Amino acid sequence: MQQTDAPNFIATGYSGPPHGPDYERWREELCRCTFRVDVQPGAGDSIDCQLEASLLGDIMMAVASGSSAEISRTRETLKDGYDGLSLVIATSGPILLRHEEQSIELAESQMGLGDMGVLCGTRVSSGCEARAIRIPRSLLLTICPRAEDRLGMVLGGQAPIREAIARYHALAANAGPHTDVVGQHLMAQHMVDLIGLLLGTDADRTELANSRGHSAARLDLMRADVVANLSQGDLTIYSVARKAGLSPRHAQRMFEQTGTTFTEFLLEQRLLLVRRLLLDPLNRWRKVSDLAHSAGFPDVSYFNRVFRRRFGVTPSDMRGG
Repeated sequence: MQQTDAPNFIATGYSGPPHGPDYERWREELCRCTFRVDVQPGAGDSIDCQLEASLLGDIMMAVASGSSAEISRTRETLKDGYDGLSLVIATSGPILLRHEEQSIELAESQMGLGDMGVLCGTRVSSGCEARAIRIPRSLLLTICPRAEDRLGMVLGGQAPIREAIARYHALAANAGPHTDVVGQHLMAQHMVDLIGLLLGTDADRTELANSRGHSAARLDLMRADVVANLSQGDLTIYSVARKAGLSPRHAQRMFEQTGTTFTEFLLEQRLLLVRRLLLDPLNRWRKVSDLAHSAGFPDVSYFNRVFRRRFGVTPSDMRGG
């Protein structure tokens, strides 16, 4: 097992035959106890499987990849009494999803809902990757009372919602374990709301999920997009909004509802990036102008003015020389 400095992130893997002390230890301590599943060969007589999990409150964001793995709820693992639901996303398909006696194949970007209270499983092979969101049943039924009607079906419609779920899964899985408890709770709720919109619900709950979850998730994704592309000097509200599937005006309103504009948020993130670079000893010999350019400031004079206004010192003074 590998763990980062975030205690609620786990990464593990196994390659080899489905027997022996190493396999049994991995199977019992990690697969069954942590992931609540069993892992058997998906093709042939050996296993090649990597698993990652980010825990956000009661929700698990998981990633499974490899060339041969059947990740399943077996009669043995069902004894733990867990009966949550799991949305499986074929990020690099095809992925075989088994639900009781029924099997469906998910093409890339398609999704399927599984019931962890019954015999079910997900098969990855030939370098495929599947992502999953494991949710307590009662939590999903609160926003989508008829979610169980969609079990064992290919969820291939509503492409914008599916894209938002896939992108938000990646963001929440990477950033969630490093946020505080409140942030993790909000990310988990936003994900549940997105899944509720995908599965369909009544008008009142749809309005709630849209206002509470979908809008917040899109704002989080836009912020992450900005932070990931600070070096692009031509980064604008137009490009960020287009990637989020919004009009520039709508995107600007979403930023303003948090008490800042897009331009103010972008400037703050660029200034914070330069401050981190200045304080990093590895950048000691890099010119201040180079650091400013790498954070998306083409005009060094402008950069010096806004930096001093924000932090009260010049970039050189902050560096200490």
